[in-house]
Amino acid sequence: MARKSFFLPWTRIPIGWDLTKTAKSKPIMITTETIRKMIQDLPGAYEESSYGTPGFKAKGGKLFARIHQEEDAVVILLGDIAMRDQLMASDPDTYYITEHYRKYGTVLVATTIAPDEFFALLVVAWKRVALKRDLKAYEDSGDKGTSESG
Repeated sequence: MARKSFFLPWTRIPIGWDLTKTAKSKPIMITTETIRKMIQDLPGAYEESSYGTPGFKAKGGKLFARIHQEEDAVVILLGDIAMRDQLMASDPDTYYITEHYRKYGTVLVATTIAPDEFFALLVVAWKRVALKRDLKAYEDSGDKGTSESG
């Protein structure tokens, strides 16, 4: 069964991704290294430990994503419960929560997600906490989303 593609119209889908690497026989896994490469396209984003796992923050120390300590997933802080619920309804194998996250606009994202789809979510979460000057730098940059997924 083919997985439904989910398009996030409120952000840019990265340009230049080699999605041929996502062949059904060996899907790409989102790893900490993948995320490290992706955040290079997000001005002011950096890595810092969060709950003992790699966390990803915007300037000012605001967390927007982290590796989950128990699940094979990435925690994305969307700040919007309705958006989270829409994602979970669209693909419950990829987007889910544990009881701990029920009251928050946070979603767990399976590491088997397509890199372009993951980057789009990462951008949404980063935009929520990024400084205005970093948002402007991102909007003004000419090579948005061109990091290789590794």
